[in-house]
Amino acid sequence: MKPRFTGLPFFIYPVTDMARARAFYGGVLGLAETLNREDKYVEFAVGAGTIALSAVLDGCAPGTSGAVVLETRDFEGVITHLQQQGVVFLFGPADLGSCHFARILDSEGNHLGVHRTAPG
Repeated sequence: MKPRFTGLPFFIYPVTDMARARAFYGGVLGLAETLNREDKYVEFAVGAGTIALSAVLDGCAPGTSGAVVLETRDFEGVITHLQQQGVVFLFGPADLGSCHFARILDSEGNHLGVHRTAPG
C-alpha cells in the first residue's frame, strides 16, 4: 500500500530570531499571525495554508531547506513592495511563460517563492 496524501497543511521553517522573523512575515509580507506559542513556534495564514516558524527545531538551520511559494494575483505590486522593503532577490522577477516567478530570502535566510500563474 502506498501512502495517500490529500494536501499540504503547513510548511515549517527554522528561525534563530523569532522577533525578526515575525516582523518579516507579519510586517513585510502582511500575513496574519494565527498562533503563537511563547514566541518559540508561530503560525501565519496564507489562504487555506499555513507557514509555521519554529525556534526549537533541533538539528535544523535556517536557509538549508526548501521554499514555500506564495501565490498572488498582483505579482507586480507585490514585487514592487518587496523591493521597497529591501528584500533580497535570488532569482527574478521573471516572466517564465506559464507563470511569473521570483525567489527571495526571508529575514532568516530561508527561500520563498512569489508566483502568479499566467492567464489562459
